[in-house]
Amino acid sequence: MADLVFVHGAVLTMDPTRPRASAVAVRDGQIVGIGVDEAELRSAGVIGQGARRIDLGGRTLMPSYQDAHVHPSMAGVGLLRCPLHDLEKSQDAYLAAIRVYADTHPDRPWILGDGWYMEVFPGGTPSRQDLDRAVPDRPAFFVNRDGHGAWVNSRALEIFGFDRDTPDPPHGRIEREPDGSPSGTLHEGAMEAARAFLPETTVDDIAAGLELAQAYLQRLGITAWQDAWVTPVELEAYRRLDVSGRLTARATACHWWEREEGLDQIEGIVERRGEGGASGARARGGSRARLRTNTVKIMLDGVAENFTAAMLAPYLDADGRPTENAGIDFVDLETLAPAVTRLDALGFQVHFHALGDRAVRHGLDAIEAARRANGPSDGRHHLAHLQVVDPVDIPRFRRLDAVATIQPLWATHEPQMDDLTVPFLGPERSRLQYPFGSLHRAGARIAGGSDWTVSTPNVPMQVETAVNRVAPGSRGREPFLPEQSLDVIDAFAAFTTGSAWVNHLDTETGSIEVGKAADLVVLDRDVLDRAAGPIGDAVVIGTWIEGEIVHSTPDLEALG
Repeated sequence: MADLVFVHGAVLTMDPTRPRASAVAVRDGQIVGIGVDEAELRSAGVIGQGARRIDLGGRTLMPSYQDAHVHPSMAGVGLLRCPLHDLEKSQDAYLAAIRVYADTHPDRPWILGDGWYMEVFPGGTPSRQDLDRAVPDRPAFFVNRDGHGAWVNSRALEIFGFDRDTPDPPHGRIEREPDGSPSGTLHEGAMEAARAFLPETTVDDIAAGLELAQAYLQRLGITAWQDAWVTPVELEAYRRLDVSGRLTARATACHWWEREEGLDQIEGIVERRGEGGASGARARGGSRARLRTNTVKIMLDGVAENFTAAMLAPYLDADGRPTENAGIDFVDLETLAPAVTRLDALGFQVHFHALGDRAVRHGLDAIEAARRANGPSDGRHHLAHLQVVDPVDIPRFRRLDAVATIQPLWATHEPQMDDLTVPFLGPERSRLQYPFGSLHRAGARIAGGSDWTVSTPNVPMQVETAVNRVAPGSRGREPFLPEQSLDVIDAFAAFTTGSAWVNHLDTETGSIEVGKAADLVVLDRDVLDRAAGPIGDAVVIGTWIEGEIVHSTPDLEALG
């Protein structure tokens, strides 16, 4: 007999054998019945007295969401500092918030934060002089929203020892003034070199931030994720939450591949896999064991806006002429294929950051090398971002069983796209961006990831963008390459069945089927009913993990 029953719902099961229903029964955290109506469940004998009954009144019930590429360990720490993500996109708003934070935290030796948008600043590069006005007396370091650059003030540059004679670090660039002195923006490897001077982020800091991030994601209906950049100290924070039972979500922690260390680091990754994750948590007495540690993240290139994404052809200059810069390969190609082959043989999943078409090809080449050496595996390797994909490489995803992990909110006209990307890619290459439709038609598995805090993890907003190729905040604007859109069900599938498959959770979650865990979400409307309003405006009013409520609103309580 069920202890929780949903009735009169617009149930999207995400199970192609039975895509729609209106009633679902849950017992001890597991789905025990699915029906066209409540009467069918009663006749099946799964509804009795005493069950909590939630009358959805036509609202959507569906599997809770999973994010295949997100950064909750970083985002959580950012929430403890000076976040800029949700502010008005203007330099004045940023500087005002930073000034207030600095004034109200006089004991902080560094002023740290993140979330600024490149499009706010000329050329996408803010200056140290502007940040000096907000923080004149202490070093300040603010990472931009995509995590590929930092805005720093003069005091920070002094501490880093960066001046006009400092060469650009490997895989990075120091933005400079006409006289060669640093202007206040550090790209990629230059930002990473500067991090060595920042105050240590402790395990306690990360654990506290993770709990904030977990609550934030669960309010949006996200109950499982793949954290795409996890260092050993962050893994320790995850493990601490898992063992104590405070990690209620299902999390995959991706070991970070240090691009300068080569194959020698694999032994340490194997050791950390044994210490963390479900097996390690159970050995230490953890009751939930929500953590998986079987994935390695390899970052192949940077981003197009600062010309570090690895391209098959050079970027253009402001006059449309080819430059000598085709981006940066962050991993030596002599190392990449052997690394992926060995990781695959050891049972690891490899999660690639691959944004430019050259990086995508290199990632696929490495998977192909692993397939040749090891044969088929259950690695479920995936490539995230896929901003530019050469058409020749699109069929390779299916052939190699490589997953395309997409960020729908980026596939839209916005200043960062129209002003900082398209002019430097050129019209022909710009038409190859975010080819969701082509990948789907070619039979590629597609998973959804927000890359939060780069962009919001709000799934209905991402789905609307994937369908319309227009961001919810820019409705009425011209669609961006509309031929690459997905339909609504396929877009939701990316964040349910697709990401569950990537997370090796597909036999437990990702769809509403008898025997699967009751990881569920209720929205405030029927998202397939156009009369109910835009999909992106849908609000999560209830989230469950194994039948236990982890987020609810008064609107849900009113339903029963």
